[in-house]
Amino acid sequence: MKYYKSREDVPTHEKWNLEDLYSSHEQWENDVQAVEEKATLLKEFDQKISNGETLYQFLNMQEELSFTFNQLYAFAMLKGDEDTRETKSQALLDRAKQVSVKVSSATSFFMPYLLSLTEETLKEYISEEPRLAYFEQDLFDSFRYKNHVLSKEQEQVISQLGEALSAPANTFGMINNADIKFGDITNEDGEKVELTRGMYAKIMEGEDRDKRKEAYKAYYMPYVQMKNSIASTLSASIKNNVTLAKLRQYPSALEKGLFGDFVPKEVYEKLISTTKLNLPVLHSYTKIRKDILDVEELRQYDLSVPLVKGVKKEITYDEAYDIMLKALAPLGEEYLQTLKEFKESRYIDVRETPGKRSGAYNLGVYGVHPYILLNHQDDLNSLFTLVHECGHGVHSKLSSLHQPQITARYSIFVAEVASTVNEILLINYLLNHEKDLHVRKYLLNHFIDQFKGTFFTQVMFAEFEWKTHEKAEKGEALNADVFNTIYESLFREYYGPELVFDEEVKYGWSRIPHFYRPFYVYKYATGFASAISIATRILDGDQDTLKNYLHFLSSGSVDYPLELLKKTGVDLTTPEPIESSLKKFKELVEEFSSLGE
Repeated sequence: MKYYKSREDVPTHEKWNLEDLYSSHEQWENDVQAVEEKATLLKEFDQKISNGETLYQFLNMQEELSFTFNQLYAFAMLKGDEDTRETKSQALLDRAKQVSVKVSSATSFFMPYLLSLTEETLKEYISEEPRLAYFEQDLFDSFRYKNHVLSKEQEQVISQLGEALSAPANTFGMINNADIKFGDITNEDGEKVELTRGMYAKIMEGEDRDKRKEAYKAYYMPYVQMKNSIASTLSASIKNNVTLAKLRQYPSALEKGLFGDFVPKEVYEKLISTTKLNLPVLHSYTKIRKDILDVEELRQYDLSVPLVKGVKKEITYDEAYDIMLKALAPLGEEYLQTLKEFKESRYIDVRETPGKRSGAYNLGVYGVHPYILLNHQDDLNSLFTLVHECGHGVHSKLSSLHQPQITARYSIFVAEVASTVNEILLINYLLNHEKDLHVRKYLLNHFIDQFKGTFFTQVMFAEFEWKTHEKAEKGEALNADVFNTIYESLFREYYGPELVFDEEVKYGWSRIPHFYRPFYVYKYATGFASAISIATRILDGDQDTLKNYLHFLSSGSVDYPLELLKKTGVDLTTPEPIESSLKKFKELVEEFSSLGE
């Protein structure tokens, strides 16, 4: 694996091309000014929308502004993520956020105005101005929020607080990406070097248990040291969310989080309860892990090391891309051509470099194309990450191609379906093309661990969010000790009695960025369950499922997420998809166990 000391050392073809957004800073500044000017014009519509024509003029101008703003914000975000230490890039992002607040403030009057209309009046406006048909579905969907939108004055205050309300997440982001310094570890030459996230992931899969322990302690060291500061940011984020839920008269913060996707809280509750009924199979896998590793005490730094030795090999980025194209062949030629375009046209930023944002993501930019951030490590995990993020990317690309701007952006709820279908097709391809039972067992082990992380861990995180928000709703304290107690209790419950706890385990909450997007992580689990159902039927040769799935990828947000999934044959209002996924996990564990040494 290559380590790059700076971004300049990375080959051009492995860096995304931001010139597809802006070829110069001057162009970006021109768009900033244009958006600010349009925001001023939009504000002038306040108390002047009185018929179909003026309503259309406002909505059309708002969409034009949104198109430009999304591009300038995307550029600032992507540029900032290249190196979170670079002050000029961070200044661009700060400027974009200020513009966002200005736009929000300028248009904050509209929702209270819209919900002050009667349904009959709105229908009358649409009848007299045919061009409003384009916005009709969106307008009537907004009526669902009638009981949750405040007065014009109150909405203006909240919009002006936008930057302050996002401060906890922004603060954690800077701590986690720019400021945090991990402890030192011993490299292969016996020298002390500072740990990086990429190094940590590799070491935690390594066979040297002492080195895993050393890296584990070094990784958690800054989180433990900064526990009170990070607890303060998380507490503020949770309390902000609870306060907004109360102000907007939602029964709970959870129901506020589910409202936009029209998801009943029973879906969330049943996900957790059904999973917890099936925890014994996860406990049995933990026991298998302890036995195979032959350790007296199983520790958290033992949970990522492969249980099958001697199979680990380097997979270069180019090799990973070729494997992905072969694995996803069941999705058809159009899908594969789209993937080839991603690489050839430099939609992807591949390598880890100092200061670069950690992790991986896809950002779809309507009217341009998706951008994908990776921190590729030339291993199997990175192959899965590539396949995962390209699933998001194709979803963005197809929805943008087949939908107008107003319905092109898909809900996060369905986003994880596209990425996880790809992962399941990948593991199926790898298993089908591997006859060596030893290697097959290695792949099964890898998929089981992927399943554990994408499903069980996310459900545990979802329960953590639910419990902490409930405490805030009751007015109870939220601090590092409270977070520690809840997190440790859940970790023990989910992973079972075989695990012996180090002090660092209870601080796991302090490193999770998704906790600053309330009630988001459960969608990984529901998406995973949906994907297993869809991928299984595609692999069985069900052409109707394939056709419906590709249509789903092209549908953006033309319907609510649960309804879109029903068209692919998945009904998450029933426990069946979750139960089927857990049955699949059990089968994987049983097959893995049956293969012996």
